[in-house]
Amino acid sequence: MIKKILSVLALAVMLPIAANAQKFAFVDMEYILNRIPAFERADEQLDQLTKRWDAEVEALKLEAQNLYKSYQNESMFLSEEQKAKREDEIIAKEKQATELKRKYFGEGGELEKKQESLMAPIQDEIYEAVKQICDRDGYQVVVDRSSASSVIFASPKIDISRQVLDKLGYSAE
Repeated sequence: MIKKILSVLALAVMLPIAANAQKFAFVDMEYILNRIPAFERADEQLDQLTKRWDAEVEALKLEAQNLYKSYQNESMFLSEEQKAKREDEIIAKEKQATELKRKYFGEGGELEKKQESLMAPIQDEIYEAVKQICDRDGYQVVVDRSSASSVIFASPKIDISRQVLDKLGYSAE
């Protein structure tokens, strides 16, 4: 019985010591990404695609608006059958714009797929560099400072962002 109590007491004393022995580090992904030319090129490419696709969607919306204005101006001269046909055309054009917007910008859409294809290799490269630094320096946890909203303060001494950039072969300046 005494051995059990001593074991529990020893464990209670050792746990806080073991917890304190863990090494933590921070990285600032925003800082790192902004210094990688491939990220800037990918970001620019995504921006251009977004603008082009936005223009396509807006063009369809404008067509629908023009059809509606035309319908309003001419509705008193149209038969019920012609009105119904025009209304269907307007609805079809609006639906086309909505579907195109969802195709490009919706969940699992073209923008998301393109972003994944452009950014995944960069993120994988950064992850691998962080992993190598952790293995070398014994860090158990690395937190992204730019997305960790609950971190109030982190000492610059444990920020390994510059080391990551060095490992990737980019300048920290």
